[in-house]
Amino acid sequence: MVEQYKDRKKQNSLELRDQQINALNNWVRLLQKALTVEAENGFKNIHGRAEHFNSFLSREIKEFKSPLLSNEIDKKLTLFAKSFDDYPTSDLPIKRRLIIDARQLLYRLSKEYQIKDIPSPPKLRMSDSQSTANDIRQHLRIDSPLGEVKGVGTKMCECFAALNLFVIKDLLFHYPRDYVDYSSLKRIFSLVPGETTTIIATIRRSNSYTSPRNQNLSILELHLEDMTGRIKISKFFIGRRFSKRSFLKKQESLYPKGTIVAVSGLVKGNSYGKSFNDPLIEVLEHKQALLKSQTIGRILPIYQLTDGLKADRLRQIVHSVIPLALDLEDPLPVNTRESLSLLDKGEAIKQIHRPRNQEYLKKAKRRLVFDEFLFLQLGLLKRRLELGKCKAPSLFINKEREGFTEQFLKLLPFALTNSQQQVLTQIESDIAMSKPMSRLVQGDVGCGKTVVAIAALLRAVESGWQGAFMAPTEVLAQQHYLTLCKWLPQLHVTVELLTGSTAAKERKRIFADLSNGNLKIIVGTHALIEESVSFRRLGLVVVDEQHRFGVNQRNLLLNKGLHPHLLTMTATPIPRTLALSIHGDLDVSQINELPPGRTPIETQLMPSSERYQAYEAIKEQLDIGSQAYVVLPLVDESEKLELRSAIDVYHELSSEILSEYKVGLLHGRMHSSEKKGIINKFVNKEIEVLVSTTVVEVGVDVPEATMMVIDHADRFGLAQLHQLRGRVGRGTKDSKCILIDTAKSLASKNRLEVLVNSHDGFEISEIDLRLRGPGQVLGTRQSGLPDFALANLVNDETILESAREEAEKILKSDPDLIQNKLLKIMLDDYWNRLVTKTQLN
Repeated sequence: MVEQYKDRKKQNSLELRDQQINALNNWVRLLQKALTVEAENGFKNIHGRAEHFNSFLSREIKEFKSPLLSNEIDKKLTLFAKSFDDYPTSDLPIKRRLIIDARQLLYRLSKEYQIKDIPSPPKLRMSDSQSTANDIRQHLRIDSPLGEVKGVGTKMCECFAALNLFVIKDLLFHYPRDYVDYSSLKRIFSLVPGETTTIIATIRRSNSYTSPRNQNLSILELHLEDMTGRIKISKFFIGRRFSKRSFLKKQESLYPKGTIVAVSGLVKGNSYGKSFNDPLIEVLEHKQALLKSQTIGRILPIYQLTDGLKADRLRQIVHSVIPLALDLEDPLPVNTRESLSLLDKGEAIKQIHRPRNQEYLKKAKRRLVFDEFLFLQLGLLKRRLELGKCKAPSLFINKEREGFTEQFLKLLPFALTNSQQQVLTQIESDIAMSKPMSRLVQGDVGCGKTVVAIAALLRAVESGWQGAFMAPTEVLAQQHYLTLCKWLPQLHVTVELLTGSTAAKERKRIFADLSNGNLKIIVGTHALIEESVSFRRLGLVVVDEQHRFGVNQRNLLLNKGLHPHLLTMTATPIPRTLALSIHGDLDVSQINELPPGRTPIETQLMPSSERYQAYEAIKEQLDIGSQAYVVLPLVDESEKLELRSAIDVYHELSSEILSEYKVGLLHGRMHSSEKKGIINKFVNKEIEVLVSTTVVEVGVDVPEATMMVIDHADRFGLAQLHQLRGRVGRGTKDSKCILIDTAKSLASKNRLEVLVNSHDGFEISEIDLRLRGPGQVLGTRQSGLPDFALANLVNDETILESAREEAEKILKSDPDLIQNKLLKIMLDDYWNRLVTKTQLN
């Protein structure tokens, strides 16, 4: 132990000295650079960013301290500092001499204190086990059942079946979910705690013992060295049977003194120095010996597992069938691969499972991500081409007379913004054509998408057709219906609401009016896609918050007409990457202006300890005649989550804190008639404070509501918080939103600060996308996102753009993929698998 302690002390001392030398050399380089710049500028005492040259030199010399500097050097530096204080008033020859002397002294210091270059580590000779490759390819095919692979029995086949892996091809397309990189080969001195790496070193000694604190734990320690330093390795054995002295002695004998070993693992660091705990170890006959291990010194794949399937065993099986990847046909021709700098498909599969190095892994990922995006874009663009061949109703607009749309726009108490007018013009141009429009309108909360949708619906009506307006919730459908009822009766255009709670008698009347054409516009929820709903002449379908509907639901409504035009809308702004992925078959428009008079909502972040201040702020708003929301993530108390619930907070506010005010409760478990009643009371100011869950996220429009408190804001995504915040500030009064952060972490605080500093929905959505991923941003299983194996919509934007360009090029020359038969087969297979997993918008 004494010798071990001395070794560690010596190692720590050497490392400390090297740190001091590094600091000294960095300081010398900084001063030398300043002296050079001053000399090049004619000794004019140039002014830097914050101070003059002489002030900078004098301060740096006075402040720098190093135990490496002798008393004599210290005295010289002190004299230089004083000389530089007098530098501005000195003559030119004195300035020149001073700079030359200073540079000479610094040069001597840099030469005296240098870290010796660390010799590069020896190379590892890897075994690729190619001898069995030909044998495997003779006996197995890419579509052979996994049960035919050597070492795979019935039980393992059941494990593979649990992962939907049945044939060898399935296994090859079961990509690693992560990697451990042992490919970085280093000398002991260069090891950095927290990194995974590999070293080749010599054993100085070994010893073993059973832990005095835990008789079930035995430890083998190996002390290694190379020409740059020393390090300790610990191997752990858990179990009483391993505590026998005979076992431990046998372990020691496996690693005799002077043996060369290759070691891969995670470098640990503590007060005693650096070490490896339970690394991978292989004894080498000599430094140039062939390495037998298939893991040491390599990039190790980490796979998704299931019960009964161990990581090492799965790696062995995948490794054994990798040669069959070369039998995979490549759907892309050689010239395409070369122009896009893509690996061959088989080589990419091989490198994704067994990468030669990080560069090859990067190339393999790029090729396979490209394929995923290519199949997605081909499918979306083909759908778009097929839709373009269909004949749609041409909603002709007679510009010579004032139609419903012009009358509606005149009724509005405001003019359309330039952005609204531009999008409406795009829509009118689309619906005048005889091919179906498919357009997505994106816009921030409160930008006026609904007004544009109403104008488009009125164009359909004045052309002699009917319109349907579908929303995902009854609350939102009710809100759209009330908005339409404000204007359409004045134009003598009929409008009705159809939801799951519509009475049977009403439904019967609505169905009859729709089918005979008397009803021009219908607003509703999923009830619109019921079989009993029949239109006489459906010309335009508007779908709000469209990402909440699956493609089948959307198509069921479209199929009630003869290829009607489709206008979809979302208030969750989607970055271009995401829009291309899930809306690649749609034209995308953006309303990027807010109507005049809308003031930005002041947003404030509070810790949970200051919750009472938020309630005081609510009281201030209520006392001047405004209304407020209090939003919570849960309806009721949860045993698993320590969160305040809407019901608990409602009782607390109504009976104690805000007992003198009218407080209401709204949540998703309520019957639709109850929800409707509560919202109406809030609209009519019979309720002053509405305690709610995210039911109010969309569709509730109360201009007098100027205050919102979102409790447990850390439990919501940024895009969702932005949506919620948009429920206030809908009038002309100043509005405020308070976010209560209960997470008590810096990461949570920094995330929520994004909302405090930004009101740009696209910026917020982009940040949210990077933090949480697209599935959570869209917040629904029916978001339309495919289940990518490797592709990442955040990081792979350039590959997506490239794949879309290639898809357009392919379909332009071969729209039915007749000349690309293999690509067509793989595309059909991709979309068949996709449809079974998700509903793609």
